Amino acid sequence: MTTRQVAMVIDLNKCIGCQACTAACKSLWTDEPGQEYMLWNNVETKPGPGYPKAWEERGARSGWKDGALQYGGLHEDGDYGKPSPLNHEAVYFKGTEERLEREEKMAYGPNWHEDSSSGTYPNNYHFYLPRLCNHCTKPACLEACPVRAIYKREQDGIVLVDQDKCQGFRLCNQACPYDKVYFNYVKRKTEKCIFCFPRIEQGVAPACARQCPGRLRFVGFLEDKDGPIDKLVNQWKVALPLHPEYGTEPNVYYIPPILPPRFDAEGKFDESEPRVPMEYVRYLFGPQVDSALITIHEELEKKQAGKPSELMDLLIAKDWKSLFNIPDVQVASTLDGTFPGLT
Repeated sequence: MTTRQVAMVIDLNKCIGCQACTAACKSLWTDEPGQEYMLWNNVETKPGPGYPKAWEERGARSGWKDGALQYGGLHEDGDYGKPSPLNHEAVYFKGTEERLEREEKMAYGPNWHEDSSSGTYPNNYHFYLPRLCNHCTKPACLEACPVRAIYKREQDGIVLVDQDKCQGFRLCNQACPYDKVYFNYVKRKTEKCIFCFPRIEQGVAPACARQCPGRLRFVGFLEDKDGPIDKLVNQWKVALPLHPEYGTEPNVYYIPPILPPRFDAEGKFDESEPRVPMEYVRYLFGPQVDSALITIHEELEKKQAGKPSELMDLLIAKDWKSLFNIPDVQVASTLDGTFPGLT
């Protein structure tokens, strides 16, 4: 049992797909042998197959279904894409080639369909979806592990893998419907996002959130009634889990996307239906997305009319510190303006 649960809310209306979060996570945690293909955090263009390829199709076959744990099988290596090094040696040191290019042609990889829109011009659309381990309340990976190497920390609900216990059975890979559990082929161990718990313990937000230039990630505890997470998830009910039907009760939530209105045949704005089809956002976030979008539109109209809106002020996040509310610890800056644990 956990005494409290750390969580994250990601505002999809502010994500510009810059991949600063991905780079921050990659450089901090997954730059060792066997981790080349691992992206504990990645940003996908939606609609799209994502990373690994077609993870949602496999996710629909795994996770919790009618109270029973399901296993969706393993991805083929091609669904991740084989990392292909560049010919640095030949170009920079031997002078035998003129251009810097990949040594092998890639057939797939992260962001393969980046910025690829759906629909037809001028009403085509796409948006960005950052993804990381959800540190679920009912983690399928934990339940699937036969040696109990995966555990959920009591003090903050972060889901971790005990590397000394892990024997590489890979049942966790098959059970996680979000494909956010990875296998290190060098160490023969499972590895995954650790929600930057060493930083959390110092009162510093995870690298993906701290390095985000768009101020779109809120971090805090669900139980904190004065924090942004409780307000967005439980009070305003505008932050929703991704694919709630997978049954794992994720603790990463999303503010659903609002794109510009559609254009009619005369090139004027058509407010009768949204740019992103409602059936697609319901597919991602479940039926509660309808009421969430209504609330967001109502509060946005208030703000545009010059009326106060607590929700809009919270989402705008003019005060950078309002994004992160990690109780019982202090975020103390040093004399040079840096933060402990910050890279």
